[in-house]
Amino acid sequence: MEYIIVAAAATILVFLVQSSLDGHVARRALRVLLLAFVARLVIHVLVMRSLLPYGGDNYTYEHRALEIVAYWKREGFQFVTSDQIPALYSVAVPCNIFALIMYVCGGPALLACTSVIALMACALCIVMYRFARVIGADERSSFRLLVLMAFMPAFLLHTSDTFKDGFNVFLVVSCLALATSNVQRFDIRKVLLLAPLLWALWNVRPYMVFMCGLPLVLGFVGARRALPFCTLALLAGVLASLAFFPGAAPNAAVETMQEQLELGQSEAVRLANAETGSGVVFDDGGNPWSAFAPKLVYTVLSPFPWMGGSVVLQLAKIETLVWYYLLFCAARGTRRLWVQDRRVLMLLLLFIVPCTIVYATTMSNIGLIFRQRMPIVMIVSLLSAVAWTRTPQRPGQAPSGPLTPPAARPTGAAPAVGP
Repeated sequence: MEYIIVAAAATILVFLVQSSLDGHVARRALRVLLLAFVARLVIHVLVMRSLLPYGGDNYTYEHRALEIVAYWKREGFQFVTSDQIPALYSVAVPCNIFALIMYVCGGPALLACTSVIALMACALCIVMYRFARVIGADERSSFRLLVLMAFMPAFLLHTSDTFKDGFNVFLVVSCLALATSNVQRFDIRKVLLLAPLLWALWNVRPYMVFMCGLPLVLGFVGARRALPFCTLALLAGVLASLAFFPGAAPNAAVETMQEQLELGQSEAVRLANAETGSGVVFDDGGNPWSAFAPKLVYTVLSPFPWMGGSVVLQLAKIETLVWYYLLFCAARGTRRLWVQDRRVLMLLLLFIVPCTIVYATTMSNIGLIFRQRMPIVMIVSLLSAVAWTRTPQRPGQAPSGPLTPPAARPTGAAPAVGP
């Protein structure tokens, strides 16, 4: 059964590529993404679980998934949250998906779980291609971005086993892609599609919902063709929920975010994270906002080429060199997008800047930040794709996002598919 799930994941990938991209692009992308899919399975078998055992979180989520399977056998099939198993706090979606695969296969089935993660990683590459086209990158640059993201070392490593990072970056980029598409052409269906994505993101990495908050608001209120009635209706609904249910979900969500931020910034947690081989201790007197400049440098630019450490840390330097190149290109892309569409640029920066600042205040481990900044790397790389573009076009001239009606798409545009 495990191999059937792997084959099914590969088949779904073929369908996604063929239905999401133009014919000639689809043919090229299919070869790349099938290679990326197989590479993740090979790395899982030969590296992650054999030559170079890596991680900790992946083993934890595997164990929690098995706990869910045991719970289902006792209580019946249902979506299990931290109310039933407290250890599932903030990781309910990945663990339930892994548990479903294990339940169907009758055992751990780690290869099948990895195939689903690999499918999600390849789907994200498709989203990145379409996202780049939306903000004005040409076909050549967007495809170059797709290939690069498919094999970025951090992304490749953390989507080759049962980590939750693949879920996190997929959901974050998909939400921002919908928001950006809405700036170009408003569609209420895109707003509605955000609801399940944000719910899933809340059950993967809750604080990232707030990191996406400002870009999502700008994507809604800054839309060129937003209907006034829809705007007023949705704003009225939000205000009504705050007025009539002041102690309900919104306040609870904010409290959860504050608790997570305080926990991540606490001196005890930062010192505990710094005890590992790639830990870093800053002379900040216990204040997470002190020594902010060096923390920011480490957050954005580490691991540095001269640093020693584990084998994984040395391999991470390969991505770091690529990351430096992407940052250089992103600066050029920012200048170009400033001229082409400042609203789109502002939407991207409203994610990149606050997210980087928050991570800098919790910085204490290079290996951890190497994983955490993956969404930032993805969004910055979109600006690089704009810089690579040889024939600049008006942002939104390409397919404008997941749920664009066929009649509204420009002639010859690819059929739109949700992330």
